[in-house]
Amino acid sequence: MQDGERLVALARATPWFMQALAQVRALRLQAWCVGAGAVRNLVWDALHARAMPSALPDVDVAWFDADDLAPERDAALQAQLRLAAPETPWEVTNQAAVHLWFEQHFGHAVAPLRSLDDAVASWPEFATAVGLWLDDDDGLHVIAPHGLADLFAMVVRRNPARVSLQTYRQRIASKRYAQRWPQVTVVDG
Repeated sequence: MQDGERLVALARATPWFMQALAQVRALRLQAWCVGAGAVRNLVWDALHARAMPSALPDVDVAWFDADDLAPERDAALQAQLRLAAPETPWEVTNQAAVHLWFEQHFGHAVAPLRSLDDAVASWPEFATAVGLWLDDDDGLHVIAPHGLADLFAMVVRRNPARVSLQTYRQRIASKRYAQRWPQVTVVDG
């Protein structure tokens, strides 16, 4: 089975993840996915044979609309999701607007993103630069611009497109990947 098929099968077999996808689909956004840590946890918990999912600080919902950059739109979508599923720690971000706030938050500017795929390709680690979305016919689609090899090999490797080495090392320390998932390999640099 190919990695994409493995990821889709794993997502379909995980009720909380399928429920999250269905809730986001109900927002009727044109380009969206649930990605990053939610996908990483889904896969790494399964590869570590965990019966209970690891705690997530947030479920990242990435969407893309270059015509609606207002932060109020993200807040409104997040509020809708919280009403539908208050137990889920939603984090909604229009990737088309990231360049407007990224420098103030992370200390360096980034160019405007051109699409949802472009956004996912820029996420901090290759293993987490992955998203899934659910179409109206319940078809699951994977966005993985760098492939799924690092995700399934449990390798944390810096994506230099967005993250400096210093920021990457801070992320590694704060996320505690190797402590949380002992089979993970962290590549320094």
